[in-house]
Amino acid sequence: MQAILALEDGRIFAVTAMGTRRMRGEVVFNTSLTGYQESLPDPSYAGQIVVLTNPQIGNYGTNRADNESARPYIEGLIVREFRPSAQLALRAGHR
Repeated sequence: MQAILALEDGRIFAVTAMGTRRMRGEVVFNTSLTGYQESLPDPSYAGQIVVLTNPQIGNYGTNRADNESARPYIEGLIVREFRPSAQLALRAGHR
């Protein structure tokens, strides 16, 4: 689904969205090269939209043992390239 990312400073980006139709929150970034799965259910990211700086997400898949909690706390996840062949175990639409 086509969507826009509108920042408070007025910049607007055309994006492809999956899961939810609307999200709001503070945009923060995570520079980890691996371990992206752990950021989704991390309560310290509650209400935030996380930008992952690693250009490819989903290459090595996920597993239940690495979940920090039973549900995702992030408001959204922004990535440059997503590989649908190794989709994340946590799904959007948790609200």
